[in-house]
Amino acid sequence: MTVRQDIHSSGIPVNCLSCQARHRGLCGALEPDRLAKLAKTSSRHRIKSGVELIGDAEAVNSYSNVLSGVVKLTKALSDGRQQIVGLQFAPYFLGQPFKVKSAINAEAATTVSICSFPKAAIEQMMKQSPQLERRLLKQTLNELDEARE
Repeated sequence: MTVRQDIHSSGIPVNCLSCQARHRGLCGALEPDRLAKLAKTSSRHRIKSGVELIGDAEAVNSYSNVLSGVVKLTKALSDGRQQIVGLQFAPYFLGQPFKVKSAINAEAATTVSICSFPKAAIEQMMKQSPQLERRLLKQTLNELDEARE
């Protein structure tokens, strides 16, 4: 991992410098040393449109930041139909911490770039960083407000 050293980005991993999630999303809540630690566990992926990212009732092993593209969130109904419950864009955090299994299906609606983190790394970082926990809570409350509208 390369770290750039200057007055504005001291200690920030190079991959994180221009990332929307660092500026406006989850990672923006982290101090440079914690961001560097989290970046060591991350992996970036490019996913084609139509590919499932998270399956409904699937075990949760990782979380992701959406870096670009659109993710479609759906819920399977009891009669077999599929209901779209949301669309997510950068810098949205994909996944619900503390869940053992996913409650929704997430599919790439367009080509999507994501930065993924192991579940254990995010949950450990949340224990160490109250700002990260607050950022996730704020995102969740914003989603709730949008659903109510």
